[in-house]
Amino acid sequence: MIRLMGIDPGLRFMGWGIVDVEGNRLRHVADGVLATQSGDDVPRRLCDLHEGLMRLIQQYGPAEAAVEETYVNRNGSSTLKLGYARGVALLVPALAGLSVHEYGAMAVKRAVVGTGAATKEQVSMMVRRLLPGAEVRRADASDALAIAICHAHHRASARHVAAGVRMA
Repeated sequence: MIRLMGIDPGLRFMGWGIVDVEGNRLRHVADGVLATQSGDDVPRRLCDLHEGLMRLIQQYGPAEAAVEETYVNRNGSSTLKLGYARGVALLVPALAGLSVHEYGAMAVKRAVVGTGAATKEQVSMMVRRLLPGAEVRRADASDALAIAICHAHHRASARHVAAGVRMA
């Protein structure tokens, strides 16, 4: 059994999700959102995200983390701030000794729904189906769980390739 953490970076809301993986079985452990105050300055918000992620890693003890890659949008300032949050999402697990993996939004959607063109609603519905009992209340947390599921699938495929297992 291995415990994985998925992180959906955001400066205002950073989604996180924890799943246990045993063979091809996934089990929901926990999920939520780290929220910062929009009135605080950016350095304070980044500190809050750092402290929150450190607490989660200490509390749940994941072995690996997966972070969604950022897409560039038209608003350069928003993209830059999202990049700051993404830096924290990559740095904190790395400092804690976890291996950190990155996946683009389309790869996550393909792994969870089967198509890179899936809507947020479709991703959320499949997360609930793949993780029975998960009562995900926020889209950011659902996205983080989807990232963890994506990593679990990619991790299993890589292990099969390394072991020389032929896939049908």
